Parts: sequence; structure tokens; C-alpha cells
Amino acid sequence: MADEANGTPRRSMGVLLRGTLTVRPRPQPPRLTPLLVLTLATILASASSTPTAKAKAGASADSPRLPGAIGMPDPQTGSLLVAYYETFLCDQNLNVFRRHVLGRYMEGTLARLADSGDTQSRRAAVFALGLVGSFRMNPTVARALRDSDPTVRSLAENALWAIWFRADSAENNAALEQISRLIGHQEFRKAALEATHLIERSPRFAEAYNQRAIAEYHLGQFQASAEDCRLVLEQNPYHIGALAGLAKCLLRLDRREEALAALKRSSRLQPFNEDLKTLISVLEAGGP
Repeated sequence: MADEANGTPRRSMGVLLRGTLTVRPRPQPPRLTPLLVLTLATILASASSTPTAKAKAGASADSPRLPGAIGMPDPQTGSLLVAYYETFLCDQNLNVFRRHVLGRYMEGTLARLADSGDTQSRRAAVFALGLVGSFRMNPTVARALRDSDPTVRSLAENALWAIWFRADSAENNAALEQISRLIGHQEFRKAALEATHLIERSPRFAEAYNQRAIAEYHLGQFQASAEDCRLVLEQNPYHIGALAGLAKCLLRLDRREEALAALKRSSRLQPFNEDLKTLISVLEAGGP
């Protein structure tokens, strides 16, 4: 499940505690979805307020050059990826950025750059993993939720959802997208049924359980939704949406201590989430 406690648009704590669920559209690169547009807006806004390496140093050895040119950026150091990323920030051509990444980078290199000491390299690597990374990159991208840079954290959250939504076969991923659309159209019973069929075909597809949990929550089936959230977490312990959904179901079931435990577990994954910290404090104080 997904709600405001894991970083979606802010609302009041009262709404959070009542358990209102917001269904978010999910990205499936390379097409531009609303969620990916939101991600691009975030990084473009950050770029406009933070000088890039080019702005600070002018034309440099890190600028893209023709193959074989002296001083060509090295994919292993991240300078080439940063050059691609900063070009994307200027021209906003997502398909070109994705093609460059697929042509020059392996997942392992992107994972290493996502943990590098250079902020712009981490931004570029996490963004790239959101576009092309497999489910094997789940732990790497989840670590970025604890990054000191807020842009990296925002990119990481969106990258995780993208990775989770394409974690199975092309056919099953398409079925999952259809289930998400049914939920968006408030066809919750049909969505739950289709999610069950998808789970029967692919019992290791964690996001299928999560989408069924969302549908069940809207149908008022809080115990079933909580059970599905736990099944998600058995397969994907980094699923902050399932943790938030589990907490909300448990609150509906008046199991506050268990809900608080789920929220604290989520907070350990995303320690900079101030809304989550506030919600935990409110529950620890006994209200509302």
C-alpha cells in the first residue's frame, strides 16, 4: 500500500490517523507518467537552485566527447553518468538519457555510484536505476532513502516504486498496471479479483499482493489487507508502502502497539521523513 507516511504529498496528521489512502500512479519507463513527471520536477527544481559542475567550472574534462577523444569521461568514475544526467536536466530528454545509460552502464556500476561520495553521482545513479534497474537493485536504492541529500531521497522513493512495478515478466507487469488503473478508477472488487489471479500466476510478485492490499483496504477488509501487507514484506522488506499500509490497517483494527511498531520500522528505512516521525510521536503520546 502507499500513503502519506511514506513521502506522498503532505496532509494533516488527523487524515493520516483516520487511515485515508491515496492511490498514486506508478511509472513504467520510458513513457512519462504523472509520478515520473513529479520526479523530474523535483530534480529540475533542485538543479535550478544548485550549481552544476558545468556551471561552477565551465567546460571541463567531464563534458561528453566523441568516442576516443582525449579526456573522455570515465563510466567507472561516474563523470560520464553525471554528464548524461546534467544534459538531461537541460534538455529533459528521458529517452536519450535512458539509452545512454543502457549503452554504457551495468547495474553493478550504477549500484557502486549510488553509494559514492559525490552527491551528483548519487543523484544520477539512483535516477538511472529507477529507469533501468532490476529488482536486484532494491537494497541499493532503499539505502538511498537514508541519504543526506533530499533530492537523492526523493529520486530513491520513486525509483523503488518503478522497480517494484516491473519486477516480474512483461505480461505480469502489464497485468499489474491494469490492476493499478482499476484501483485508480475505484473498481476495487475487480482490482482485488484480478490481483488474486495475478498472485496465482506469480506468487513471488510482491507488488501484486500490495495492490490487492490497497483494494482490500478500500473495501473495508482491514484484516485481509494487513495480511497481504505482511506477505509483501516477507518478500520485500524495504517496501515502505506496505509498512505504511500495515500500520493504517492495524490502527483501523485498534491494534495501536503493532501499528506503532510498523511505523518505527518504516522510520528506520527513511529516517528523514518528518511526517512519519510526527505520526509516531502522536501515537506514542496516546492520541488521537
